[in-house]
Amino acid sequence: MKSLKLLSAFLFAALLASIVGCAGGPQKEGTGEYVDDTVITAKVKTAILNEPSLKVAEINVETFKGRVQLSGFVRDRSDISTATAVARRVGGVTSVTNDIRLK
Repeated sequence: MKSLKLLSAFLFAALLASIVGCAGGPQKEGTGEYVDDTVITAKVKTAILNEPSLKVAEINVETFKGRVQLSGFVRDRSDISTATAVARRVGGVTSVTNDIRLK
């Protein structure tokens, strides 16, 4: 009986630790936020690649809690503003930081 209580307490502690470990904070994403950001990143990359006026594959996209950061290199100054506009149109994007540079 004592070992059953000990086992139950251990399982409860393990369950509690796994739930708390999935929670997000100001500097850390939760599991759901990570999945959401991965989807947003994929959608932004797809939108940039499908934009006919952007002939570039050197734009990197990172997302944290819906905030998208663009970086990389382009050949024309207009591509910088176009990439920002394309990223802002993607659903789930809360803000866009553009660190794209000219080659």
